[in-house]
Amino acid sequence: MTTAVLVIDVQRGLCDDPPRPHEAKETIERINALTARAREAGVPVAFIQHENAVDLEFDSERWQLADALEVDAADTKIRKTTPDSFLRTPLEAWLMGQGVRRVVICGYSSEFCVDTTARRAAALGYEVVLAADAHTSHDKPHATGAFIRAHHNATLADITSFGVRIGAIDSARIAFGD
Repeated sequence: MTTAVLVIDVQRGLCDDPPRPHEAKETIERINALTARAREAGVPVAFIQHENAVDLEFDSERWQLADALEVDAADTKIRKTTPDSFLRTPLEAWLMGQGVRRVVICGYSSEFCVDTTARRAAALGYEVVLAADAHTSHDKPHATGAFIRAHHNATLADITSFGVRIGAIDSARIAFGD
């Protein structure tokens, strides 16, 4: 099954600025290891960047990818303006052009863009692998970033109604290739 890795919203203004999300440094290290393995296996990698007119203006310092993130010149970059990485973006056309049927999702923020993109991918018929330790969120008044990550790993992996598998697997255990 042809796979692509989607790295969502790991941007300076979201992940580098204090206060940083839960395990920001470790999450980015895991994403770097995951994308390096993907590239070695010939799996395409896309970096998806959120933008808005308030605090993530296109091409601004805060909009740039996080400093510690390792990006290859062959990686694809996709701009978005909603939590859904598919809505009004070229993502679906890019995946179709690559022959992708399975997406590995990681990045920021677990309860917004990661969750929404995972559900939309499943609704479109893509098998979804959530890199269980490679997505993150900020602590909130009602829940810590660690709890939010664990909650989404459990709830997304429990959804069966889309008819495709959604799994939550630690990033080091995600395999590429047949």
